[in-house]
Amino acid sequence: MKKRDELEVPSIPKTEFTDRIHRLQQEMDKQGLDALVVYGDEYRRENLRYVADFWPIFERAACFVPLSGTPILAGAPEGERHAREMCPWEDIRNVKEFACVSVPEEIDYPLASFSSFAEILGEVLNGGKKLGMVGRWDIPAPIDDRIRNAVDGVQIADSDALLREMRLYKSPAEIACLREAGRLADLAYRKLLETAVPGNTERMAAGAAEGAARMAGAENIPFVVFGSGVRTNTIIGRATNKLIQDGDMIMAAVAVQFNGYIATVEYPFVAGAASPEQTRFLDILFKAADVQLSYLKSGTPAGEMVRAVKTVFQKHGVERYDVYPPMHGIGLAEAESPYPDAKASYSLAAGMCVNSDISLFGHPAGSNRIEEGFVIQDSGPESLTPFVRSLCANHV
Repeated sequence: MKKRDELEVPSIPKTEFTDRIHRLQQEMDKQGLDALVVYGDEYRRENLRYVADFWPIFERAACFVPLSGTPILAGAPEGERHAREMCPWEDIRNVKEFACVSVPEEIDYPLASFSSFAEILGEVLNGGKKLGMVGRWDIPAPIDDRIRNAVDGVQIADSDALLREMRLYKSPAEIACLREAGRLADLAYRKLLETAVPGNTERMAAGAAEGAARMAGAENIPFVVFGSGVRTNTIIGRATNKLIQDGDMIMAAVAVQFNGYIATVEYPFVAGAASPEQTRFLDILFKAADVQLSYLKSGTPAGEMVRAVKTVFQKHGVERYDVYPPMHGIGLAEAESPYPDAKASYSLAAGMCVNSDISLFGHPAGSNRIEEGFVIQDSGPESLTPFVRSLCANHV
């Protein structure tokens, strides 16, 4: 727990970040890596947050991990103080390539001191040549080129799998952060249900949900997906100024971030009076959610869970509206591994944290999905979003 004035909140302690780096260094040694670069920016922050607890705003950043010793966090001048506030590591540098990402001009920072990629890589490689890189799909090509050319003879290895495996199982501290994110997401959804009524706009309902979560302590709202009436078929559409009408199907998902960890909730409902066709459609989603619950426990083959949900859809003749798998992992990203399809042969395991994503889109009665957060346990799932779980359980 981290104390901020008089408010105590779940957090990841520095000892856990230290342990993450030690485990990472052990895997680097096994793979023959001399150093590792973990890239991040405002939009693809997950891996950087995992190793350095830093989340850039306008700028870019990277954590440079040596084979032994502590990491170097490199960012840009405007975010330097924020980095020192967040990051557990003391060695924080600026590099010009990471400065303000949205303008072509080279900005003058007269009070800042800068390091070069050559200097930082020289320190962490310590004479070695094998450099792993996490975030190759996210890092801009010009910066990637400069890192590649900073040290003569350096060999770059794609090392995304290193962190993907580490992030798959959550620690007690991570689960505590996800529980708090889930609590805030539930609170947001209560407000959304109060506000998504005939006569209000979609943006009024979305804004009410966001504001409720923020005021209660949310770090960020990664998104609010919203559609009403015919707009439910957007799948991941944003709220507009459309007025909600009586009888509109409401498709609304709220993702809430707390200390980096994200919980998403979505409960399918109708504003005002539901038609018999809408009621039958929603009942199929709830039946699929009920079936999925019994598979969310350690030892269950992930593909078996997916097939069980699809069987419900097939039984009711709606399989053609099933557009993607009914579950994905959650953590520092809203959607991360595991993300099984019907062929997945691996098993769910205790410590995995997942979100249901039971969806039907394009159906004549409307489109919608159910999203709830769970921790996989040996005996079954622990709900991270108990309010939405209660709504789904009591839908009849």
